[in-house]
Amino acid sequence: MLGDAKPGHLPNDRLGEQPGLVGDHGARHDTRMPEVSRQTGQANGVAAFRKQFPIFEQKVYLSSCSQGALSTPVEASLQEFIESWHTHGNPWETWVRRMEELRAEFAALINASADEVAVTFSVSTALNSLASALDYRERSGVVTSDFDFPTVGHVWLAQQRRGARVSFAKADGNRLPLNSFEEIVDEQTALVSTTHVCYKNGFKNNVSALAELAHERGAYLLIDAYQSMGTQPMDVKALDVDFLVTGALKYLLGSPGVAFMYVRRELIERLEPADSGWFGQENVFAYDVRNLRYAAQARRFETGSPPVPNVYAALAALRLIAAVGLATIEEHVRELMSRFIAGARQRGLHLLTPEEPADRGPLAMVKSTDAPELVAVLAKDGILCSTRDGALRVSLLPASTVIRSFSSPPPIRKR
Repeated sequence: MLGDAKPGHLPNDRLGEQPGLVGDHGARHDTRMPEVSRQTGQANGVAAFRKQFPIFEQKVYLSSCSQGALSTPVEASLQEFIESWHTHGNPWETWVRRMEELRAEFAALINASADEVAVTFSVSTALNSLASALDYRERSGVVTSDFDFPTVGHVWLAQQRRGARVSFAKADGNRLPLNSFEEIVDEQTALVSTTHVCYKNGFKNNVSALAELAHERGAYLLIDAYQSMGTQPMDVKALDVDFLVTGALKYLLGSPGVAFMYVRRELIERLEPADSGWFGQENVFAYDVRNLRYAAQARRFETGSPPVPNVYAALAALRLIAAVGLATIEEHVRELMSRFIAGARQRGLHLLTPEEPADRGPLAMVKSTDAPELVAVLAKDGILCSTRDGALRVSLLPASTVIRSFSSPPPIRKR
């Protein structure tokens, strides 16, 4: 398991009653997850990084795909915000400056300019602002997929009343083939909007191939990187994406309440969002109620007053990640995932995640007979996971160093 915590044992006489993971070959049996050496990543700074997370002393944390663990720098940043409020009352100049620092920090993480980054409350907020800026009269098509998070589909379906025609690329088992997009992206498609890593099975799209397809057919490409950002390098210029959205709360190790949207520089002034607000204006402090003057930067996609405590938390989290480096994190997470998958395969578990490294992200799904109950049982044993679509969802975070066996795991039922 991750960390030094030693979870308790489930009594042997209860094993047959527990919800199981599902295997590929036959009857119910006991199993243990593979061990990963404690030396993994220590030479490249991951061990020091890991010490920043107090929860790892008590819990096995396999749920960054739902919420990243709280680090001591992030906790300290929230206290810094409270102190600024206590001491200065309403130091909005300081708070806005922190937001600009956050914008620049995220821009550096994706090889963009700060002018190309909007800081929003959530990916839903960012997408709605962008959607309100698109004109669906000349090109009405929006293509998304079966593997996208529901909010993505909801935002684009809501644009149907404005003339959008929404299509979904179909999944094939645990994959989303490029030809599923090729079949429906056409000369009427305005935007291809899809995920980098699927939240419910860990499949990873080939972003460069999607960019080539979209641009060849005259469409923009938007990538939702919520389930990958923070676990690998991300270069929006090299990937040739037009828009990228993500949030702070998962692998970026911040709190809920902050998200980011990258907008390619040459597209910014072409897009005027109907979903607007005072922080999207040219001069935030002009207080001009009679005139709408969009900011010349991606900031035009922002709306109301920023969530200042969350900004402080996100800034500390991004600086923590930058200190280790995304290339180091990627190498470490890939190694952990390879070992997890090898051990699961060795024990006959039914994996719902592609096994090839190029086709998967930092999370794995294992079929279960009763995933919610299994998650509850593991939580009692100090192992924090999550569930989606009736399966156990395990995410390997940047700070992980050890995967050891479940001490007395619920049994596996074969298909």
